[in-house]
Amino acid sequence: MRRTVFSTPIVTPLLRLLSIGILKIIGWKAIGRPVENARFVLIGAPHTSNWDFPLMLLVVLKLRLKVYWMGKHSLFPFPVGWFMKWLGGIPVDRSRAHNLVDQTVRQYQENPEMIVLVPPEGTRSKVKEWKTGFYRIAVNAQVPVLMGYVDAATKEAGLADFFHPTGDIDVDMPAIRAFYADKVGINPENA
Repeated sequence: MRRTVFSTPIVTPLLRLLSIGILKIIGWKAIGRPVENARFVLIGAPHTSNWDFPLMLLVVLKLRLKVYWMGKHSLFPFPVGWFMKWLGGIPVDRSRAHNLVDQTVRQYQENPEMIVLVPPEGTRSKVKEWKTGFYRIAVNAQVPVLMGYVDAATKEAGLADFFHPTGDIDVDMPAIRAFYADKVGINPENA
């Protein structure tokens, strides 16, 4: 995989220190412990604000993860597309049917370490149902799902527990969503 903000020599350690300082200044805590097996799908919810993105960058840098994240293709226009990709972005065109799940699974097969962050809501707007792409990626790549979260009520963001999908989406999705039931997004009206 390509070099990103999370894997650039000299720059990444400096940004990590800066992230720790910024998190202290804004009063947010990064929750999580070092992850030994860097091969999983990371979901982040609730995704309710544009501020989720910079907060995620700060937390991921502090927790020393090397993450790629999926975002709508309109976030990657010329001339800033290269910068968004350097931040770990993978552009996704949600207007066309394509085999994004299969492409991502192939990346897991080709890379011994890989973390892809997927916002399961697929948008900052209020949704009734989560997108299932993250789940299908995890099942097909045979990797666990790490539940990342934002909780504006406690000013915490970070990593919780691994969830090991059984392949029964009707059982697993309610169990995953139950973890997020008490989490408050930055814009709670969008949750």
